[in-house]
Amino acid sequence: MPGGSDHLYPPGQLLAMEAILLFQPGLDEFQQAQNQLHSSFFSALDCALVLAAILGIIGGVRIYHNWQMGEREITAEVSAWFFAALFMILAGIFLRAIFGL
Repeated sequence: MPGGSDHLYPPGQLLAMEAILLFQPGLDEFQQAQNQLHSSFFSALDCALVLAAILGIIGGVRIYHNWQMGEREITAEVSAWFFAALFMILAGIFLRAIFGL
């Protein structure tokens, strides 16, 4: 570099910038909010997986019942229940991905 200096910033200025970044007001509150967000959306993913399992069980029982009653055209009902459960699983994963959890 011209002038023989290898630093972009003088060392004192760099330390001052680090101190300003470390001691900004509200960082503790942001950390606390982030921790609360992580805990609530982790449980939202679990809730989505439980709802998907419940949808799968209810759908399986209804399809079995209709099949035993003589209804042979159950492909639309099978796909509807399957995609409802799949949607719940993907919604939970989407929430986790969006909020960086």
